[in-house]
Amino acid sequence: MPLTEAIEALKAGRFVLVHDDKGRENEIDMVVAAEHVTPAHIAAMRQDAGGLLCLAIANEVTTKLGLVYMHDMIASMGKVNPVFSRLVEGRAAYGDKPSFSISVNHRNTFTGITDQDRALTISEMAKVCKRIDNGGIEEFARNFRAPGHVPVLIAARNLLSDRNGHTELCVYLMKLANMTPAVAICEMMDSQTHRALSIEKALAYAKKSGMPLVEASELKEAHQRAKVA
Repeated sequence: MPLTEAIEALKAGRFVLVHDDKGRENEIDMVVAAEHVTPAHIAAMRQDAGGLLCLAIANEVTTKLGLVYMHDMIASMGKVNPVFSRLVEGRAAYGDKPSFSISVNHRNTFTGITDQDRALTISEMAKVCKRIDNGGIEEFARNFRAPGHVPVLIAARNLLSDRNGHTELCVYLMKLANMTPAVAICEMMDSQTHRALSIEKALAYAKKSGMPLVEASELKEAHQRAKVA
């Protein structure tokens, strides 16, 4: 089963592809557990996916770190400049608010954008998340700076009960794998159509690369079963 294969791949530090939904963004993200990220992973996501590489983190962790949504930060700036209030009016075309928070760099990076630098930032953030109740908050304050080159995404508090974006789908997948709930994700783009990669091309890539491809429907079903159990 793709879901079982995906969990095994994540635990082994391999990539998984996640398709959100044809009725939503209809995009496929290339996904890897943050705790296993290496510069080679970043290079592969940059070359084979090509979208925005982000770090999605569980809400219970970001709450303890004191992170807030970028949408709310910009809205609060409306008190200083009314234009900011107008920038956050309405919702995204796919139906809800983006999950973006701040962007960060680890303090031991140079520019922050290289494969090595982003891998360091992501893997060290995974350690912060893992040790959130044992010094992680202080590690975050001491070892990171903002703004940086790794955008942080905050998963909805109740995950798929609240929102069905890649942020929630992928964090939920990490929870199913019983791993640190921090995951690097990157949208797959198509250089021929200049749009998001189609599910048909993603399936061909998954087969060629030996990567499991998980549909949102599989994760939603697993989430629903867990609620009923």
